[in-house]
Amino acid sequence: MARVQRYPPDLSDAEWAVVEPLLPTPASHPRGGRPEKHPRREIVDAILYVVRTGCAWRALPADFPPRETVYWYFTRWEQQRLTFRMVDALRAMVREQAGRDAEPSAGLMDSQSVKGADTVGVDTRGYDAGKKINGRKRFIVTDTLGLLLVVLVLPAGVQDRDGAKRLLLELRHRQIMANTVRRVRHLFADGGFACTLVEWAHTLRTTIEIVRKPSGQRGFAVVPRRWAVERTSAWLTAHRRLAGDYERHPATAEAIIRWAAITTMTRRLTRGHAATRPGPRPLTTR
Repeated sequence: MARVQRYPPDLSDAEWAVVEPLLPTPASHPRGGRPEKHPRREIVDAILYVVRTGCAWRALPADFPPRETVYWYFTRWEQQRLTFRMVDALRAMVREQAGRDAEPSAGLMDSQSVKGADTVGVDTRGYDAGKKINGRKRFIVTDTLGLLLVVLVLPAGVQDRDGAKRLLLELRHRQIMANTVRRVRHLFADGGFACTLVEWAHTLRTTIEIVRKPSGQRGFAVVPRRWAVERTSAWLTAHRRLAGDYERHPATAEAIIRWAAITTMTRRLTRGHAATRPGPRPLTTR
């Protein structure tokens, strides 16, 4: 049945029709346990509310299921690696909708440093001297459409070329686990990933092409290839939970990023047209 959206992050009926088949079936108790008390759709909406609005789990509105229940599902599904499978499935759908092969062969790599809140432990945070940020650094690989392939969260003090080695190993592991036929063998990256990393990547039979800014560039300019992954970072940080890093564990931060990517791809699938932003609203006085 059609349902009225209570909050902007809530899934529409069309979006829920895409997400529901990707969720695991309810576990049945061998002795016949009671059915789930709260609908799966409300659980997913509650998780997306936290991701989009940036509120604490304790601050969930009362018309959602209890926050203990929502967080239990969040951690349980992460233990089952649900978000990994959902990202892969939705990315394949979006690519096929765009007339591309379901599995990409080229990708884009980038990093983003964000400030860490007081909930981020000292053992998982660092200082990025270049950006002057104390917190964590997000490493992502996307396809050429800007759709998430893999994410890795490390202390901000980790150099791009060092973090990229772990990122490429994670990408290779994910593709082996997913048993993909076509694997990403060509990556575009900025100058921070140059030097020894380019040679090291050859051991994984991967080519890293460094895309540099035009010489003499002043001000903002769209850089070929790199613009798509920069746009993905903007998509992610539009979710207020990702404006900074508030998670105690890096794995939780990675899960939040995957949920944000799931929202972006689900809406892209069901929207059917390019996204439109509301125009300026002039201030009127009475």
